[in-house]
Amino acid sequence: MKVTGFNHLTLKVKDLADSLNFYTSILGLALIHRGKSDAYLEWGSAWICLIEVSAVTEKSGEDGDVTETNEQTDPSNIVREINGVDHIAFSIAEEDFAEAVQILKSHKVPIVRGPVLRGKGWSVNFLDPDGVQLELHTSNLQERMTVWK
Repeated sequence: MKVTGFNHLTLKVKDLADSLNFYTSILGLALIHRGKSDAYLEWGSAWICLIEVSAVTEKSGEDGDVTETNEQTDPSNIVREINGVDHIAFSIAEEDFAEAVQILKSHKVPIVRGPVLRGKGWSVNFLDPDGVQLELHTSNLQERMTVWK
């Protein structure tokens, strides 16, 4: 497998507007695209995708009512969407992509998405031994933005 470098980082955030302000106004990243619940920022030759998720989502009880969320609530009734890193992506040449997927499969690496064509590049997401989601991706931000809505 011939990983050629870092590609992008996707972060799950509580508040997209606050995060955009931080990454653009404070860190100086360039906003390339803003969607309803996501944004793409350029970071040198790499990029960051911000995805807004709720901090805590309530699950319905057996009767269909939403359960209360307090210290006495059964933890099984709460679904937590942890903010932070969603996945880390590495660049790989398109001509090396199919072989890389076969290497992952031959090592029984858990593949969680793909291979799939995303934008103008091929992508496969998989888990490392600690469950961290990684991605091999063949395109760059400019190519993805030509087809992103």
